[in-house]
Amino acid sequence: MNAPDIAALYASHLAELKRRADEALARGGFDHLVVPSGTQHWQVFDDRDYPYAVNPQFKHWLPLTKLPYSWLVYTPGQRPQVIYYQPHDYWHVVPDAPNGWWVEHFDVLIIRKPEEALGLLPKAAGRCAILGEPQSALGDYIPNNPEPVINYLEYQRSYKTPYEVALMREAQRLAVRGHRAAEAAFRSGASEFEIHMAYCSAVGQDANELPYGNIIGLNEHAAVLHYMDLGRTAPAQSRSFLIDAGASHRGYASDITRTYAADRSGEFQALIDAVDAAQVKMGKSVRAGVDYKQLHVDAHLQLMAILKDFGVIKVSPEAALASGVSAAFFPHGLGHPIGLQVHDVAGFAASDRGGRIERPAGHPYLRMTRVLEPGMVVTIEPGLYFIDMLLDELKQNGHADSVDWARVDAFRPYGGIRIEDEVLCTDGEPQNLTRPAFAEAA
Repeated sequence: MNAPDIAALYASHLAELKRRADEALARGGFDHLVVPSGTQHWQVFDDRDYPYAVNPQFKHWLPLTKLPYSWLVYTPGQRPQVIYYQPHDYWHVVPDAPNGWWVEHFDVLIIRKPEEALGLLPKAAGRCAILGEPQSALGDYIPNNPEPVINYLEYQRSYKTPYEVALMREAQRLAVRGHRAAEAAFRSGASEFEIHMAYCSAVGQDANELPYGNIIGLNEHAAVLHYMDLGRTAPAQSRSFLIDAGASHRGYASDITRTYAADRSGEFQALIDAVDAAQVKMGKSVRAGVDYKQLHVDAHLQLMAILKDFGVIKVSPEAALASGVSAAFFPHGLGHPIGLQVHDVAGFAASDRGGRIERPAGHPYLRMTRVLEPGMVVTIEPGLYFIDMLLDELKQNGHADSVDWARVDAFRPYGGIRIEDEVLCTDGEPQNLTRPAFAEAA
């Protein structure tokens, strides 16, 4: 997408954010929306700071992710302001002068010291809805995060604007570069750490810029859902490889998972292929009016049908779901909302005024319980794993006869499988944002 296109999309995006802010402020009874970008966090008993992470509420308005001690100010009916921190500093890189497609839409006020923002913020702090973390407080401007404002804005964030979708597509393309490089490194016999480095190099982002820490597991390590230890030595034989890794673009995240077998003609590859086909089918079910909770339950049934076909379980998919056997092999949720954050907000929201839609009983790790609507982007990430702890619990709970343990032992050295795409819900056919990026790269 070229610059004129993204500039036009941004103008429409900003108009929508103003509309949302007008409604949120009216609901909360405030005159101004004030959003600090966030500050640096210093390590205790040290002079080192943690990696800076921008306030998501700030980067929703502005494609700026490396601008601490800055502020967004919006008053209905007025031109929004950015209080832009650009210090005099020779120890660190100073932010560039304001530039890009956003500048023409804001009054930009440069400050050289954080406290200079005090003279530029609205005069009555008590009339401000201030959205941020406690340590962003400056004088009387203490983040109050009023519930009516937060509830409305976070709920509305579920509906991605065309501008947001465009940035998320680019985040997909970046991550796919890394995934292709990671697979090549795996097939060349690299260690987990070497695969991680190949990924970062191909994406062009280091660990602090990626939206989350790379999950890179060889062999049995793929059975640890968030395995991040990055072994420095390659195993004597690399049988399988699971990578869950994304990229960032202008404040938006991607989140992609793939699993590979070293032997492309073996039974574990056949199991990967079966999960992959099921995942594509699940993604096609991301349609307006569909309850995401039901998609999750249906995923259990589809995955257990696969295990039944491969001789791993002896009972029907329905019996495996009802007994909890399915949760031993698929212990996490089907997916989650994604956007400004990897696990984006409002996945459980009952309405834009608050409330919560609880998870179905027996599924404690599902991160999305809402009915799908156009504009939502969710991940679809089914998985099958051979996790010793969960399999031992299954035996202790009296369900050992539901499983063929010889078949489990055959798959245990491979760890597990997870396949993850991002899917946009529309008024019609869903749009898979991930698979086209792989096809384009190929």
